[in-house]
Amino acid sequence: MTRVLVTGGGTGIGRAIAQSFAASGHDVTIAGRRKEPLEDTARAGNIAIRLADITDEAQVTALFDQPYDIVIANAGAGAGTRVVDTSLEDWERTLRVNLTGTFLTFREALKSMQSGGRLIAIASTASLQGGANIAAYSAAKHGVLGLVRSLAQEVARKGITCNAVCPGFVDTEIADEAVRNVMAHLNIDRDAATARLVARNPMRRMIDPAEVVAAVRFLASAEATMVNGHALSVSGGEI
Repeated sequence: MTRVLVTGGGTGIGRAIAQSFAASGHDVTIAGRRKEPLEDTARAGNIAIRLADITDEAQVTALFDQPYDIVIANAGAGAGTRVVDTSLEDWERTLRVNLTGTFLTFREALKSMQSGGRLIAIASTASLQGGANIAAYSAAKHGVLGLVRSLAQEVARKGITCNAVCPGFVDTEIADEAVRNVMAHLNIDRDAATARLVARNPMRRMIDPAEVVAAVRFLASAEATMVNGHALSVSGGEI
């Protein structure tokens, strides 16, 4: 049975990915810092939970006490802040969660991953372009894409692939928080706030988590054997 690990699997995109693989009969493990969301996700069945902070090297190492065939580095976080208002602590925290956490996850995965393995990072359209008030997040996600492209070349001869999925705004709890922040900051209603967030998406709508899942499932499939070091944008054509 194929073993799948999803970090940040308790909520949002991670939850959708985990439940999709579990529904297909895969042996799924989800990892995160908070037990309650993990347990909620696991109720779908065929999902094991592990408490782990992906910024902590020892905890990530302990997470890989068994090999996984597919490892999805989904855990991440970010906030909208101007550079002049970004503290060094906030900058370094953003890099740790989004970039260092992905590095640690992939490094440990590779120590036991067999030929045919799949490493998939959930990055962002912020990996492909900059944006006002997201400098720390965008820098971290650009780093994730650089890591993916470099690692893809290291593992290719081993029959392992490493790719990134780069979604725009996905209809999850994080996006809802962003909408509410825009509503409060600009004193506008939900529809107007949502429209501002998705303005760069030519389809002018939030992305459904299932649409991100479909991209992940493709990259994890046997049909994607020759897709390596790729950034798959799920964004309605956002540039």
